[in-house]
Amino acid sequence: MEFETIIRGARVLDGTGAPAFAADVAIQNGRIAAVGALESAAARETVDAAGRCLTPGFIDVHRHADAALLHEAFGEAELAQGLTTVIDGNCGLSLAPIAAAHGDEAAAYLAPILGDLPDALRFPSLEAYRKAADAARPALNHGMLVGMGTLRVNAAGFADGNLDGEALRALHRELERALADGALGVSLGLGYAPECFYSTQGLLRALEPLRGGTVPVAVHMRQEGEGVVEALREMLFVARTLRFPLEVSHLKSIGRIGWRKNVPEMLRLIREAREDGVDVACDAYPYPYGSTQLIHVLPPEFQRGGTEALCAALADPAARREMRRRMETGADFENITHLVGFENVYATALRREENLVFEGMNLAQIAERMGKDPYDALFDLLAAERCAPAMIDFISDEADVAEILRTPFSGVISDATYPAAGLPHPRVYGTFVRLFEKYVRGEGVLTMEDAVYRVTGRAAERFALTGKGRIAVGADADLCLFSPEKLHEPGTFADPRRLAEGMDMVWVNGVLALRDGKRTEIRAGKTLRPCRRIP
Repeated sequence: MEFETIIRGARVLDGTGAPAFAADVAIQNGRIAAVGALESAAARETVDAAGRCLTPGFIDVHRHADAALLHEAFGEAELAQGLTTVIDGNCGLSLAPIAAAHGDEAAAYLAPILGDLPDALRFPSLEAYRKAADAARPALNHGMLVGMGTLRVNAAGFADGNLDGEALRALHRELERALADGALGVSLGLGYAPECFYSTQGLLRALEPLRGGTVPVAVHMRQEGEGVVEALREMLFVARTLRFPLEVSHLKSIGRIGWRKNVPEMLRLIREAREDGVDVACDAYPYPYGSTQLIHVLPPEFQRGGTEALCAALADPAARREMRRRMETGADFENITHLVGFENVYATALRREENLVFEGMNLAQIAERMGKDPYDALFDLLAAERCAPAMIDFISDEADVAEILRTPFSGVISDATYPAAGLPHPRVYGTFVRLFEKYVRGEGVLTMEDAVYRVTGRAAERFALTGKGRIAVGADADLCLFSPEKLHEPGTFADPRRLAEGMDMVWVNGVLALRDGKRTEIRAGKTLRPCRRIP
């Protein structure tokens, strides 16, 4: 038999965490056809992999590329760092479904994370989105979580409080429809309006259709600052009560006051819950700084009613005084400027010409340039930009990040966002090479085998991605070939749009998508559908 491709003499890390071994790997019809000593086998193409590592393609289970995936250029930044599969729709913020009745509200809600959403990108169902994604022929495999925040906007806009009656029934109908349409799981954004308006009991009612099932729920918790431990206790209670798999997204502790205290306590709580039979795990991005909507620094009650209501509040002197009072003292919300200071929050994705000079500046610098108090500068900037900016915030302790990555039940994600303008977070381009460059080769936090497992086999297991995350006969031929010592993240906070370096070849479903570090023109990505269902 003649194989399509044989990769000869590789150091194989198979995605299980097992020690590396020398082997040849054959590809046929998009799958791995043989693994072992294949000296006598023939192939139409042979790759000499001597001295290099061959791994399963990397999987990012927490990305926000819902809209970016539909663009012609999508895949270059991802393939350069070894990604062959991404899961979008995280933090409650999925692009689909968007109901026509609340389309403008939903688009404004999603824009700081996903970019501009014209009518052509407002899909009434996950099935409609999937068809558009298939038509775009992306270079990577992709799957979607359905965002409970998007579903709640569809059902009730930005109304305060819990949902009941027809609004709750509408939410459940849309949830069940999205799961039937192929959602890989469900995401929550409890740190954002309108999901922050749920009480714990209201959240239990909203998630009731998932009771006793195997659909994974990925949660951006209610707080990640001073209240982060209690926020985790809440989600562990919800997972115990409803008995579904829980993935705690981008685990962290924001603010120096909680460094080296909250993370060890949260890992202890997760460990104990796992010992008690709760199916819970966590993930983290390998950076001490994050990125999200700039309005996230404001007290959440001012986001009742959506963007228009918030813009009106920013123009009202009395409302501004109350916002300031709450931000100066409040500990009952994720009070980021109080926790880390205005000097550690950087404004990005600015649109208005007169504000472009502030792109990439921190809020203290912007206030100084404006000649204003930092609170007034923030409120004025948000009002002028119609609440659309994003931010990059320096929030976490490096030792906390390392401890989370070292924990056996943690995974590695990017949480990459795609704002329509301005500076993106470097993680869009460099997360997965940074893991190996800094935390394997540089600091020894993880072994090579363990790091590969976190971004391949572990990710596939957690979200039931059949055929992904392993080098084994019959698995999908998503593969990366590279020399670990050459992996490098050149991007920086000030200059993030630089492709990762060191990835030699990447195959997606048996097709060479990256050769000699350069993207090919072939697009072989597929839409992933789950093998899990609600009971």
